[in-house]
Amino acid sequence: MAQVKPMRADARRNYERLLKEAAVAFAEHGENASLDDIAKRAGVGSGTLYRHFPTRRALLEAVYVDSIDAIAVRADEFAAELPPGEALVEWLNELSEGMIQVRGLKTLLGSAVTDGSSAVLTACGTSVKAAATRLVEDAQREGTLRADVEPIEVLRLAHGVATASELANGQGKCIRRYLSLLTEGLRPQETDGT
Repeated sequence: MAQVKPMRADARRNYERLLKEAAVAFAEHGENASLDDIAKRAGVGSGTLYRHFPTRRALLEAVYVDSIDAIAVRADEFAAELPPGEALVEWLNELSEGMIQVRGLKTLLGSAVTDGSSAVLTACGTSVKAAATRLVEDAQREGTLRADVEPIEVLRLAHGVATASELANGQGKCIRRYLSLLTEGLRPQETDGT
């Protein structure tokens, strides 16, 4: 296995400035902020930006990796505090709110759950998918979630809830209502014995 060379001090400074300026630009302009402007704001050329971050998604992921890791950790915290079905709903609420509050996060998570192929499986997507899998499987064992529901489907639906809430009022005020409607449909159907 090849060893990764540590970054030179000037390259590390450029990398950190690019991340800082990208976070500001994404917060101000969303995920479509100009990459050339980000490079200029960081005091480097576009070539330097692309050496560190060959794609927009790579830059988005680098900017939001800590936020996404924190969302994934919250899954474990909810699982430790609440019954499995409730833990899943609370985590989905927090995930959906995060997608609205942190500009660019919804796009990044959306690309991670589009088709499940390795081409879109980012480090961020991996941590969120693992968290969703744990919560979904726990809720299924508890009997509060249909057995045929896949974790990726739950993530796609949460992405849809965030999008629907943005369309409704742009601030995420409808997330709880939409999640309630969604989770009702994901519960196992009771049979009446006939």
